[in-house]
Parts: sequence; C-alpha cells; structure tokens
Amino acid sequence: MKTFNFSRALSAALVGIAVIGSAGTAQADIKDYEFNLVEPTTAVGKDKVITVRLVNKTTGKPVPDAVIFATRLDMAPDGMPEMATKIAREPGGEPGSYRFKATFGMEGRWLLSLGAKVQGETGTVESKLLITAQK
Repeated sequence: MKTFNFSRALSAALVGIAVIGSAGTAQADIKDYEFNLVEPTTAVGKDKVITVRLVNKTTGKPVPDAVIFATRLDMAPDGMPEMATKIAREPGGEPGSYRFKATFGMEGRWLLSLGAKVQGETGTVESKLLITAQK
C-alpha cells in the first residue's frame, strides 16, 4: 500500500516539475519577427551599404545573431525581376542590425528579399523590403 502512494506522489511531482519547467521555455512565434530598412532610399552606384534591423514585434527589441541564409536584390517592383545584382553581407553594425553591400546599377525600385533563422525558434523569417535608388 505504501508503494502505491509513493508511486502516485512521485508521478504527481514529476508532472508538476514538467509543467513548471515548460512555462519558462515558451518561445515567441516566428511571425513575431520582422526586418525593417534603416534607410529606404539609396544613391545609384557601386558598393552602396544597406542596413536592416531584425526586431521582435511584440517587445520592440532588436534580435542579434540571426543566421541570414537567403538574400536577393532585384528590380521586380519595376517589372524587371531579371535585373538582379550581387549582394554581400558586411561586418559591423549594432546588435540586431545587418549590413549588406550592393551595386544599384540604375534608378528605380529594388526589392530586397531576405530569409533568416532566429536562434531558439522554429521556422524562417522572410521579408521583402522596397528600396528606392535615386541619382
């Protein structure tokens, strides 16, 4: 009889520990993250630096150390998706800010497409940001 009560008590304790332990590990939804352009316009030319911020929309805090694995910059908004340019990640910047260097060969609207993984989250943050290149 004592073994049965001990078994029930042990089971109840383990369930309680599991509930308490899982309460502290709740994560945000991947939809709670977004990229924002620091400056939506740039000059036409070579080696222009674009800076974006990754933020948690619910807290407003920047998200450092995201792994950006997909980048594309093209003129799809002006009907020229084949007009793409190389884009390269640049070091430096504040935590939660990500810098890229690209060549804007002509005036117009450029679409920056990004894909990133946020550490501790499942899913992918995907953003399409509009940049206007001017002379």
